[in-house]
Amino acid sequence: MRELNESPTGAARKRPKSAPAELLLSVSNRLALSRSLSEALDTLVEITATTIGAERGSIFLNDPSTGELYKRVAEGKFSREIRMLNTVGVAGHVFTTGKGAVIHDAYGDERFNAEIDSKTGFTTGSILCAPLQNLRGERIGVSQLLNKKEGKFTETDLALLEVMIEQSAIALESLRTVEEVESSRKQELEFLNVVSEVSSELKLGPLLQKLIATITRMLDAERSTLFINDEKTNELFTEIGEGLGSTQIRLPNSAGIAGTVFTTRESMNIPHAYADLRFNPAFDRKTGFFTRSILCVPVINKDGKAIGVTQVLNKRGGPFTGEDEARLKAFTSQIAIGLENAKLFDDVQNMKNYNESMLESMASGVVTINEDGIILTCNRSGLDIMRVDETEVLLRPAEEFFGEANAWVVEKMKQVEESQTQDVMVDTEMEFGGETVSANVTIMPLVSTHGKKLGSMVMIEDISTEKRIRPCLATWTPR
Repeated sequence: MRELNESPTGAARKRPKSAPAELLLSVSNRLALSRSLSEALDTLVEITATTIGAERGSIFLNDPSTGELYKRVAEGKFSREIRMLNTVGVAGHVFTTGKGAVIHDAYGDERFNAEIDSKTGFTTGSILCAPLQNLRGERIGVSQLLNKKEGKFTETDLALLEVMIEQSAIALESLRTVEEVESSRKQELEFLNVVSEVSSELKLGPLLQKLIATITRMLDAERSTLFINDEKTNELFTEIGEGLGSTQIRLPNSAGIAGTVFTTRESMNIPHAYADLRFNPAFDRKTGFFTRSILCVPVINKDGKAIGVTQVLNKRGGPFTGEDEARLKAFTSQIAIGLENAKLFDDVQNMKNYNESMLESMASGVVTINEDGIILTCNRSGLDIMRVDETEVLLRPAEEFFGEANAWVVEKMKQVEESQTQDVMVDTEMEFGGETVSANVTIMPLVSTHGKKLGSMVMIEDISTEKRIRPCLATWTPR
């Protein structure tokens, strides 16, 4: 015998006489005017609650990726979601069984979840709940009405509710599809924008900051960390991670979940971190963070080599999904390109700094001139030897700077550029600031790795002091 608070199957119940065609047409027309899924759900709740005479109504949709029922609550211009497992409470029971329920005493029913009342301050007396299905007969949520204003909810009310939500199925399915398409489009646009930003960012520090912020937002997680492999120490390290502050984390590149993903080059999606023996809780104790779920994927460069891992923690609203994993994999393929470019730029910058430091430490003056005859660089010793400051020499034509007094230097530069062989002038004289300088001068061609002419370099070794003391040394004899 059927329980009093459960409806029979749809086949056993007849469509109520209290559902005239005008009402069903009104449901269809009003939902058709809705501009969004949220607006359509609000409209359907209003229609069902008003028609059946309930104090309050809700529609919970199922999120198959998390196994949760959720409803949207408007708060000013924004909205938030209330979520619960799709097996909890009366709504969860109706969703899992596919059978509607008529409950006259909510607190007397063991399936009722009183926590929602305690959070909202509302007191639930009676409940009318029916499963919500799409056109293919798949359950996509539940419709729930609370506290009938006059009398009690009846089986006729339940049948009427089911007819109205059945009538709304086409509009809801259409709007839900549009919302999913729009959401995917926004995600793809965001993804493309971030990829563009990553490709244009060459400095490693800002790049890493941008990457982890984007990953966290993209996957709706609490934190993200990008570990990079240090080939010299065989360690994964990061100084850029949300919540880390100035803390640097280093670990062997074969240890823990990050190390396992790095060595195997296989992604890991762990819904319960502390249940996995590979998880190291020491980092939680060190940072004061509690890790619930983990999604970790390897970062592979264009040569198929693992160069690091991306680790995302604590998906909001449940565990990470297969879609999250696919999106993160697609993003990390772009991360690898950005990291390689940033590392290359970093190496070039380090080499440039090294060369500049080396030039600054040289006693000889070094001047470089490009293929158009413009002076590009001059080290400190060169400025001192030529009695000038940077503003007087840099970006000036070499012919103009050396002038008539040192015109032979320009002629030698032209000869060297044509012959592509260096020329050395020993103990020659140059004039700077009205003073004569004795110097050894070397002029060398500058050529790229591909053989392209880049200009020339002039090295000036000041031997004026040496020449002055040389006669004294020649006449000096020890006593």
